[in-house]
Amino acid sequence: MSTDWVTLTADWGGEMAFLGKNEKGGSVQMGAVDGVPGVSPMEMLLFGLIGCSGVDVVHILRKKRLTLDDFRLAVRAKRAPNHPKVYTEIEISYMLWGSDLTPKAVEQAIELSEEKYCSASAMLGKTAKISSTYQILAPGETIEEQVS
Repeated sequence: MSTDWVTLTADWGGEMAFLGKNEKGGSVQMGAVDGVPGVSPMEMLLFGLIGCSGVDVVHILRKKRLTLDDFRLAVRAKRAPNHPKVYTEIEISYMLWGSDLTPKAVEQAIELSEEKYCSASAMLGKTAKISSTYQILAPGETIEEQVS
């Protein structure tokens, strides 16, 4: 178990915006800066959730030696009406492209991520009901755009 601290900084970008950075040089814009839209802090939590689960699912499927040609996650969420307006419902859609993916393998990977490995899921699950669906698509098959 790691006891190292994670250190991030957020510099005010004017108005209601902040520019976040990590120690490795990664950055994120929260709020609009000079008319360029950014991501809201609450959206960042949802990005953390689908990024965390996505990494888990890729890792698990690779360990099973399955071919993953492409992968998209989409998330939508509802917030409580009163402050602090936490997320109360979160729906994750997993869309996976691969010729040898099976429902059993995909279901196992998603379940392991959501119930065992994904820290973001464990934290957000304390206030929100998290549900998920998945689609297995053939390489090159298209889907209707949910989030561009």
